[in-house]
Amino acid sequence: MKQCCDMKGFLSFIVLKLISKRNMSGDDIREELKLRKGTRPSPGTIYPVLKSLSKNGFIEEIKNDRKAKKYKLTKKGQKEIKVATKKFCALFYDMKDEFGKCCD
Repeated sequence: MKQCCDMKGFLSFIVLKLISKRNMSGDDIREELKLRKGTRPSPGTIYPVLKSLSKNGFIEEIKNDRKAKKYKLTKKGQKEIKVATKKFCALFYDMKDEFGKCCD
């Protein structure tokens, strides 16, 4: 089973984490990253990640009449984000008790 944190880099983790908070389109994700990081990633950066997450069963497209596709987490994606968050915390927060909810 391929997991999101085993993928190259952490962009997949970040995208999965954002979608776990609310259903989002690729443009929504790009805008959110711009707000957080100061630069807006190109579509060529975000859409391959969405395709990979979808192919691996972590997200699925929400059917709607609008032009922009929105994505939501699947049950598999909900499980994966829990595992991936714990791995992320284990890698970057060696003082788990000081970060509370992050690693729970």
